Amino acid sequence: MKRNKNIKRISWITGIIVIIIIAIFGIHYLSSKHQTAVEKSSTITVGSQGSDYAIWQHIAKSNDAKKLGLKIKVKQITDGVQLNKATAQGSIDVNAFQSWSYYLAYNQENKKNKLAALGTTYLEPMGIYSDKYKKISEIPDGATIAIANNPSQAARGLLLLEKAGLITLNKNFGYLGTINDIKSNPKHLKFKQIDDTTGPRILHSVSAVLISNTVALEGGLHVLTDSIYHEAVNQGTKDNINILATAAKNKNNKTYKKLVTLYHKKDIQKYIKNKYFGTKIEVSKDLSYFK
Repeated sequence: MKRNKNIKRISWITGIIVIIIIAIFGIHYLSSKHQTAVEKSSTITVGSQGSDYAIWQHIAKSNDAKKLGLKIKVKQITDGVQLNKATAQGSIDVNAFQSWSYYLAYNQENKKNKLAALGTTYLEPMGIYSDKYKKISEIPDGATIAIANNPSQAARGLLLLEKAGLITLNKNFGYLGTINDIKSNPKHLKFKQIDDTTGPRILHSVSAVLISNTVALEGGLHVLTDSIYHEAVNQGTKDNINILATAAKNKNNKTYKKLVTLYHKKDIQKYIKNKYFGTKIEVSKDLSYFK
């Protein structure tokens, strides 16, 4: 009799354990299923600015987006730092506007609200523009050069000035380098730091201005024909490749990663090339390319 009671007790305990295991797996399954459903059905808010904003408006309405099951809302925030902060805090899901070096600089300065890169999009050359001179060699002693006041764009501009032969930078110059890192300035150039979005508007008041292509396009300038010097597409400019970024916690979000695939669709690329005259050069690279 005692043996039968023990058997019943063991069976009862075993039954409870089985029920608990089933419940745990059931909750996990439902949770996973719910998460997948959320990822598939929710609208992705993409933050952008300038010509990239126009591009993503087009992408959001494209047949390619529909085929991938992506619902996209595009929001414009013209200040890059604020756009990155909105992304890190979650009011923007993914942003499309910044280069790899800009992204690194932001993360360096905002260690508690970091972003994660999802994938590459394009490279567009930065240019040196002038209303006064047609060649780099014509820029005189004591000339004033306008350069962006944000860290990554300033560093990029200084590297371009070095490639143009106007200055020499310290060997350890990095993506947060400043005018204080200029080793040699044989023409005694003066530097005026500006909001990089104002470049086209101040061309008349300085000798030359360093302008990113997005800003140049907004100002009616074409980097390949209107600049007096511009970046070449090579290994030396890989830090200037643009990316899609999201909050660090979302770095493995499969739905967000579909935006990278979407950007590189043939129809999308054809539209971008035609609209921006080939100045946004497609770059489809694994993130390991930056290491």
